Amino acid sequence: MNDDIGPEKVIKIYDPKTGMKGIVCIDNTKLGPAKGGCRMRPDVTEDEVFRLARAMSLKCSMAGLPFGGGKSGIIADPKKFSAEEKKAMVVAYGKALKNLAPAEYITAPDINMAEEEMKWIVEGNGDNNCCTGKPKEMGGIPHELGSTGFGVVQSCFVGLEHLGMDVSKITFAVEGFGNVGEFAVKFLTEKGAKLVAVSDSRGLLVNPDGIDFEKIKAVKDSEGTVTKGDGEVKESKDILDVKADVLITAAIKDLISDDDVSRLQFKLVVQGSNIPMTLESEKKAAEKGVLIIPDFVANAGGVISSYVEFKGGSVEEMWKLVEEKIVANTKEMLAGISGEKCPREVAMEIARKRILE
Repeated sequence: MNDDIGPEKVIKIYDPKTGMKGIVCIDNTKLGPAKGGCRMRPDVTEDEVFRLARAMSLKCSMAGLPFGGGKSGIIADPKKFSAEEKKAMVVAYGKALKNLAPAEYITAPDINMAEEEMKWIVEGNGDNNCCTGKPKEMGGIPHELGSTGFGVVQSCFVGLEHLGMDVSKITFAVEGFGNVGEFAVKFLTEKGAKLVAVSDSRGLLVNPDGIDFEKIKAVKDSEGTVTKGDGEVKESKDILDVKADVLITAAIKDLISDDDVSRLQFKLVVQGSNIPMTLESEKKAAEKGVLIIPDFVANAGGVISSYVEFKGGSVEEMWKLVEEKIVANTKEMLAGISGEKCPREVAMEIARKRILE
């Protein structure tokens, strides 16, 4: 786990009153306080939190932000608790960060943790700067505006240009119709791209004739799953077998294993989710002719938005900075790829150099 970047600290936290158990990884603070969200899941592990924190170190460096990398997780299943019990846990988590945030670590929304939870973290911590993604009335720029999905699409545009493809003529699939996936669909379909497959935890919806964004959003909002939309329903994992020009990953980690690479029929995979593939899998994909835009390059919109919030900027400034930084960084990375280096290797070299220097 240790190398010349980090991690600097791995801290386990516990609150006996609420039963809150958590893990905080501060990977690197050379560029500034470690930045990275907190997720709430029953299966959060120390290795997962470290891998996500490392991705944040690279993401913040690649985005040119004065932040290091960190991540945290509360080990709990929110479906098994009342709203009051969840709030008590999150407040306890905020209190446990008192000696770390915001000097060494600044958290943000992640899985099962949104702007309301950020409000609770501040309540427990006592410092409004201990997290970002807060409600608007607290000076926040909520991630619910779609900054991450917007950034993923900007990276996708650059990837398509690199491949000589017209966005208005492509087909695409989206793995995960949460905040990132939903906005990726919205922004891509507005440019004329055709959505042919979309998945969530309940399954996969496939329709080669196209899936309308407004209709599938309404279905998801009312039914709780995209599988109630018009089309063929399959298992979620079957999205890797979909025939489309582009795949946007936007949900689970480790989606594509080494053995899965041979299944891919996409020309471009843009990683809106964190750690959806290993480096070895990405190397195999490159050999197969699939262009991969790595997570810490493509999905930096959220942390760029966090930076604008942290320094007191506006929503308008956020949109402009997300586009500028992600477009520039994706182009810089693609300019350096070769037969010997896949995109992630190039991006890692750029990011690590900035940290170490």
